[in-house]
Amino acid sequence: MLLAEVVSTKQISPHLVRVTLGGEAIGRLTLQGRDQWFRLFLPRPGQDALRLPTRTSGLGWYAQYLATPRARRPWVRSYTIRSARPELREIDVDFVLHGTDGTDGLHGTDEAGDHGPGTTFAATARPGDTVGILDQGVGYHPRHEHDWTLLVADESGLPAVAGVCESLPDDARGVAIVEVPTADDRQDFQVPDGIDLLWVERDRAGSDPVPGRTALQVLRDAQLPSGTVYAFAVGESGLATGARRHLVNDRGVPKTHVDFVGYWKHGRAAAS
Repeated sequence: MLLAEVVSTKQISPHLVRVTLGGEAIGRLTLQGRDQWFRLFLPRPGQDALRLPTRTSGLGWYAQYLATPRARRPWVRSYTIRSARPELREIDVDFVLHGTDGTDGLHGTDEAGDHGPGTTFAATARPGDTVGILDQGVGYHPRHEHDWTLLVADESGLPAVAGVCESLPDDARGVAIVEVPTADDRQDFQVPDGIDLLWVERDRAGSDPVPGRTALQVLRDAQLPSGTVYAFAVGESGLATGARRHLVNDRGVPKTHVDFVGYWKHGRAAAS
């Protein structure tokens, strides 16, 4: 369990805020690239200091967390490292600003139906604010030989897709489908020449306003490359599970060739 401090914040697009976290403890993170994620512990209103679990292996931290009276627990949410500067002991974390779609941060939902802890933190964080970090490793983990890669995400999975693309070898081939609220929420990041990056803009699609559903339809309609695929679908739960179901049931992709993570569920509050 590491303590970090807010270094700076910057709104990088209409729906995304980038928070830079730093400190000596960041130097102890084992940076793996790809979609490396972590548990972020935030103080609740009225708390003078973070009361962090002391157990960190397995789910021992969570049992200890639940045993702490709610009023003394920190908020806990999960986020992806967007980029890292180990020489400066800094990491960047992108937060989705809460909007009418119900998202709160990258891996959570709005508990109160208005502004949840992730959104509030991103909007109000100031240099010197303290947070807790528990590294959880990576989810993108191909375990078989494959000819091409498929990435599917909404805006909550954008940092994961960007991190994976920047970690892929230069000769990688494949398709990345990324849904964002507006064209202004697109990001520039390094993508191998052989990866076809398809941006899906929800406001222009004129269809379902629920995040992920338009990207899922684009996937269903897509003409995908031939050969053995490794697929990675992340974001709103319906997108992640729907992408896996489509690939396995409709395209005959083996289940072991698809990894998927539902970061949050539309209309349902994240556990606190």
